[in-house]
Amino acid sequence: MELPRGMKDFEEKENINIEHVRSHFKKLSNLYGFSFMDPSPIELLSTLETKSGPGIRDEIYYFKDKGDREVALRFDFTMGLTRYATAQKSMKLPAKISAFGGVFRYDEPQKGRYRYFHQWDIEIYGKASLESEAEIIEITSRLFDSLLLKDITIDINHRNLVESYINKVFDSKEPQLVADILRAVDKIAKKSKEQILKEFQEKGYATEKLEKILEFSQIKGSIADVEKAFDVSQLESWDELKQLIDSLENRGVSNVRINFGIVRGLDYYSGIVFEVFDKNSTLGALAGGGRYDTLTKAFNREDIGATGVAGGVERIILTMQEQKIISELKQNRVAVLYINEEMQKVAHSITSLLRLNNIPTDIDLAGRNIKKQMDIATNAKFAIIVGPQELENGNVVLKDMVNGTEGTISLEKLTEDPKSILNLKML
Repeated sequence: MELPRGMKDFEEKENINIEHVRSHFKKLSNLYGFSFMDPSPIELLSTLETKSGPGIRDEIYYFKDKGDREVALRFDFTMGLTRYATAQKSMKLPAKISAFGGVFRYDEPQKGRYRYFHQWDIEIYGKASLESEAEIIEITSRLFDSLLLKDITIDINHRNLVESYINKVFDSKEPQLVADILRAVDKIAKKSKEQILKEFQEKGYATEKLEKILEFSQIKGSIADVEKAFDVSQLESWDELKQLIDSLENRGVSNVRINFGIVRGLDYYSGIVFEVFDKNSTLGALAGGGRYDTLTKAFNREDIGATGVAGGVERIILTMQEQKIISELKQNRVAVLYINEEMQKVAHSITSLLRLNNIPTDIDLAGRNIKKQMDIATNAKFAIIVGPQELENGNVVLKDMVNGTEGTISLEKLTEDPKSILNLKML
């Protein structure tokens, strides 16, 4: 039996790595005062179409339920959290909400991204404020720091800035034109310049003007670098972008740069946008976000704005493996082995005691010989071996599976304080 295309089973090693990222995320989420929640995995299709329109159907899983209602699986957390937040008329603002879990996208499967994958997400709802963006970017930077990732760059931009330049070059503010050209800019990281020019020429856009926009989208660097490369006086929201960078520097966040090519593909972004990259990887963006006040308005809340960020967990884990931070994250475990059937009862008693002390412990359940029992000890830090000769003297054998050393320890002392005896203070 096969799985549907783009789906996969997550095995234990992968789940350990996912939980590792989750624990770091939840710790930071709590540290920064975000309320953790799990929005519904199924939404009304009309909810997901609120801003993106019927075109979103090409990118999501949707179907009719038994009540003949059109529903869909969540493709991110932003839509569900915004649906929830905008419905809370008495919610204290600013409201800070985080989430972590699985999402579904009907995309072409690629490295680090199946059609079902995991995301972390943080959102701030309330009055529009650059400090909200600064906090979102700060916690994003801190998360990658806490995971020990190196060479991480956060590229930031402002949608108004890019749109103002598009208006100038094309001498038009027509919404469809602006949307199309933004999509052209968004494609530059995924397609060649020639491919983009050909695609948009066929839509009737002048090559010379489009080339000018694509050249503009390649400008990146510090404030000084950008001001040297381009006359920023003709751009809207440049000062706002500079203020954000100043706030981030004040917060100790230094791994940011301006990148005029960052626009974010989704239509609902309306201000500051950013994406996170490993400078030395070809995996693409590890996280992305920005301001999306137009979405809260689409949910009939003119009084509140929103900003947020989401990151792909599997892609982050691949990056950690590329940087050799982890090959796989393992727990410190103990294996309890028994020499013969008579020793089995004592071995099970020891196993239960260790587990009661929150020590991850394994034991063979099939009554196999000691040689085959050693299979379960390969991932263990220690093996406790129950043998008749040692047990007669009130002892068991303790073997260090890392360096291969072994000796006898008192069974009484082991049962009294197993963590100290095993030197497992980290558990």
